[in-house]
Amino acid sequence: MADSKKRDFRVLVINPGSTSTKVGVFEGERAVMERTVDHDAATLSAFGGVSEQLPYRMETIMSALAEAGVDPSAMDAFVGRGGGLMPVEGGTYEVNETLLDHARRGANGVQHPAQLGPQLAAALAAECGKPAFVVNPPDTDELCDLARVTGVRGVYRHVHLHALNLKETAIRHAASMGRRYEDLDLVVCHVGGGISVSAHHLGRMVDGFDIVGGEGMMAPTRCGALPVAEVLDYLEAGHTTAEVRRLCTGTGGFVDLLGTSDAREVIARAKAGDAAAARAWDAMLYQLTKCVCAMAGALGGHVDAILLGGGMAHSAELVDHVRRTCGWVAPVTAYPGEFELEAMAAGARRVLSGEEEAKVYTGVPVFRGFDD
Repeated sequence: MADSKKRDFRVLVINPGSTSTKVGVFEGERAVMERTVDHDAATLSAFGGVSEQLPYRMETIMSALAEAGVDPSAMDAFVGRGGGLMPVEGGTYEVNETLLDHARRGANGVQHPAQLGPQLAAALAAECGKPAFVVNPPDTDELCDLARVTGVRGVYRHVHLHALNLKETAIRHAASMGRRYEDLDLVVCHVGGGISVSAHHLGRMVDGFDIVGGEGMMAPTRCGALPVAEVLDYLEAGHTTAEVRRLCTGTGGFVDLLGTSDAREVIARAKAGDAAAARAWDAMLYQLTKCVCAMAGALGGHVDAILLGGGMAHSAELVDHVRRTCGWVAPVTAYPGEFELEAMAAGARRVLSGEEEAKVYTGVPVFRGFDD
């Protein structure tokens, strides 16, 4: 095992998106190839379901790898984004038949291109005789019991967050402090088209706002939390439940208020005197402050750091706002951009080196209600 820890393992990672697939090859911590493989939107739309896209996506990915001179058989492992799975605790999971079946059909009820991640990784791994993994899938659920309770019998809080990037940001910050993620209490945010705000206690994401379920703050593409009574009025006015679900996941926030999901456009419009844009931007920042402080409360007020990741963390105005309004809670550090490919490779390396043991996906949700 000591020798394995010295190796620079070669890991190929695959992160499918709506009209493209991000592919990366890592040797140790170093990225030797990163490429975004674009897919023809018309071709994708002709498929009946997400999983039916598998042969087409595989063909385009293999072409890109060949052009880059990458030989899949030289890899030590393959990692795919883990969509379609039932709620699990965080970690690295080796792809097994149950995981593959759930990814194929979207067992969690959410149809998303990330379902193709485990399928693509498993297909390459089987051909090359190597393991395939998923790392901190989107349905990572480590909520503490109190975070699950609502005031309605049989209705529980669940969580859908940018778990992969949230945990990688936390791990990186801990390393920068010479500490372990498992020894820290952190409020970690991913601020992009969707915004995740989460509380991390000693290596577990114990609370967070469900960005698919209509919780938390408004984001460029998501409505955030809404008053239930107002939603009922909205439905009675002739809107459908399908419309409301889309407001939670893609057509709310800036899209509904301003007709754009581009935060840079919103900022520019606000600076040019657009009152609606200024109000929406300021409201988003206001809500971000509230959510960060709520997660600090979930940690009992003991917070080692507040971390900001994701594309909007490039905004100096946003980062300065959080420092000004939340800096009294804990130091604020920005990690602009996403580390999803790096996080996927790092999870595989930890297993290959023996630092972590791969977890077994059973398909059984981590929470199925309370007994009493």
